[in-house]
Amino acid sequence: MNIVVFGSGAIGSFFGGVLSIKNNVVLVGRKNHVNEINKNGLEIRGKTQLKLKIKAVEQLKEIHFSPDLILLTVKAFDTTLAVKKILPFLSKDMILLSFQNGLDNYEQIKQVIPEEQILLGVTSHGVQFSNPGIIVHQGMGSTVIGEISKKETERLKKIASLFNEAGITIEVSHDILNDIWKKAIVNASINPLTSIFSCNNGYLLENPVLEYLVEKICRESVSVAHQQGYSFSNDELIQMTHKVIKDTEQNFSSMLQSIQQGKRTEIDQINGKISEIGIKKERNSSLNLLLTKIVKSL
Repeated sequence: MNIVVFGSGAIGSFFGGVLSIKNNVVLVGRKNHVNEINKNGLEIRGKTQLKLKIKAVEQLKEIHFSPDLILLTVKAFDTTLAVKKILPFLSKDMILLSFQNGLDNYEQIKQVIPEEQILLGVTSHGVQFSNPGIIVHQGMGSTVIGEISKKETERLKKIASLFNEAGITIEVSHDILNDIWKKAIVNASINPLTSIFSCNNGYLLENPVLEYLVEKICRESVSVAHQQGYSFSNDELIQMTHKVIKDTEQNFSSMLQSIQQGKRTEIDQINGKISEIGIKKERNSSLNLLLTKIVKSL
């Protein structure tokens, strides 16, 4: 399959690199990363160890084939700009699969891309950008993809098989928006705390005060999700968050990495969005609001 990864940072490079073993893949990313990949290849270290020859470009216009699948892995605050860049290259049979953090990516994407060409996914793999051309797979995680319609379509099963054959275990979701909310709550409970305290994920369960805060954020966020019609429980999300922390204990969250690199974070699309919804629904979201303000101040 012809695949383009738009936004080839840590997770985009990881998925694209592994998929390139059996597919024609082109990574679209930033100049330094692209130049290093084209010169010396892409190196994946850690849980997955690969040295790959793979094509990388800075712009879509440098690609000379029509992709069957575009993986969208840009930061959530760049979603609208990214899909506007993709639109001129979109053929009627092309599928766009979003693997992004945050709660409102689908709403942004469907304003530009036909809804019938959109799939959504979530992953908890811990991947860290090390240096241009080098990423580190710090922690194994789960990955799910799904249709907005909740149907298990043939194209969905085909793409799941594509990932599974490449060695990335993936499951088909029958309620992907539910899964996106769960992932957002997990991220909301981990990322800002690791950013504020400059620690790896594992430290959140080593420090009893931070573990208490993780659970308190989970509970507050689940309460807001209930107002949106989701029915998962506090215990389910706390257990899920603990599992992600343990599976990625050595990983530094993408939010902390952004702060360390002096870049914009996705706090507005995660805790900020949960807080915004909580305020509208008159449900307490003060902790999410506080975390948003602290991270933005950093």
